[in-house]
Amino acid sequence: MQKIYESTRSGNIRKSAANAILEGLAPDGGLFVLEQSAESPLDWRALEGKSYAETAKAVLGKFLDFPDEALTEAVSLAYDGKFAAAEPANLTALREAHILELFHGPTCAFKDFGLQMLPQLIRLSLEATGLKKDILIVTATSGDTGKAALEGFKDAPRTKIFVFYPHEKVSRIQALQMLTQEGRNVGVAAIRGNFDDAQSGVKALFGDAAFLKALDTANIQLSSANSINIGRLAAQTVYYVWAYLRLVDSGVIRAGEKINFVVPTGNFGNILSGWYAYRMGLPVNRFICASNANNVLTDFLETGRYDRKRDFLTTISPSMDILISSNLERLLYGASGGDHAKVAGLMGDLREKGVYQAGGGLFSTIREIFAGACADDDATRQTIREVFQKERYVLDPHTAVAWRAFEDCRNRRSELLGGCRTVILSTASPYKFATDVLTAIDGPQETADPFAQMRRLAELTGTSIPRSLETLQTKPVLHDGVVDISQMAASVLKALGGMRS
Repeated sequence: MQKIYESTRSGNIRKSAANAILEGLAPDGGLFVLEQSAESPLDWRALEGKSYAETAKAVLGKFLDFPDEALTEAVSLAYDGKFAAAEPANLTALREAHILELFHGPTCAFKDFGLQMLPQLIRLSLEATGLKKDILIVTATSGDTGKAALEGFKDAPRTKIFVFYPHEKVSRIQALQMLTQEGRNVGVAAIRGNFDDAQSGVKALFGDAAFLKALDTANIQLSSANSINIGRLAAQTVYYVWAYLRLVDSGVIRAGEKINFVVPTGNFGNILSGWYAYRMGLPVNRFICASNANNVLTDFLETGRYDRKRDFLTTISPSMDILISSNLERLLYGASGGDHAKVAGLMGDLREKGVYQAGGGLFSTIREIFAGACADDDATRQTIREVFQKERYVLDPHTAVAWRAFEDCRNRRSELLGGCRTVILSTASPYKFATDVLTAIDGPQETADPFAQMRRLAELTGTSIPRSLETLQTKPVLHDGVVDISQMAASVLKALGGMRS
């Protein structure tokens, strides 16, 4: 049966799954969502004992309508040999919780799960639609999406990619991952501003008539690799199901028993993927949304009021330094029963006033399954230090925010956890943030060299530096542009002239 996607803001905008993936963002500025009448439960019991690849094929089949053999091939091309172990994810018991390690991919961040798969979905979508244009991926990153997207789409046929990141607001290792990126079809630039500026700028390109006309003249269609693209969220839903099944397979929980997930998130895409698994029938008690000092999501989940009119803070967990959480719009759509007018009104309030209020039944529905907690930088450093001292386990700053949120709920709001087993998502390797992790564990360092700090962290903790990060030290910088927000369109068009796909 064909899967139909519609805009969160209008039931009149309807696309096939392939077109939703290729277009990325709906023409009215909304996000593509599977129409609710097409949602169906996942037979997760049939997946007990299955591999990650087998689980991925079953979950993706709930979002997409590509042939079975095409999905099997896509999963194989996305994951086989790309991750450090036979299974892309790893589940580690740590005191009262389990850590779901999602950083063993080629760029050492959870974004690899979506961005190794998305190029395969783009390829299948081009075949399904017969589109003759090439695809231009333009994306904004708060740190990890950029490198994962660049690596995933590097030299992909009929595809070009350009990434914007906030200048001097990502870790040095994150920046070097992008600045040294090879590939004949890739471009990278820093923008003078923060991630919200970059994200808003990319969204504006989708409505920029002159920019779109220039692309059309070059026979190119614009798309995105941010989590506004439904293809990424579909791929990320898989590891929630896989983690649950591993707990069942290992006897930690009984089949059908509910669990909690604690998710560090800024743009709300990662945690929303888990909610999609819940909508498919995965037994979940609660999703704990973990935020850093940019705690707009924590406040929303406490009050129903989303207010981006606050200071933007630069923290040691930069991938979460976000005040405009785009994917929350998809939750509003789902929790409201697919009320396009409600969603459009709330998004209009956010655009015009910088604030909206989700009240009544909508907020009650969200509160039944979501809760929020946050941690500032001091609490994050303390958590990294204490967990290493007690458990000899090294957390990156984003995972430390999630662990702190778990402790907050366990110690002060235990009713939220409901006595259920908890899985904490670990979203990045600590070596991507060696400076802050090492300082938290060992105090201020004499050297500011991030590679010397990685070596010291490895020596101190007995862990290994990921090869893909260690080799950055000898790679040449290939991209060094810094542009104003007003120059984003021009910088992309200029770069296209030197790209090949």
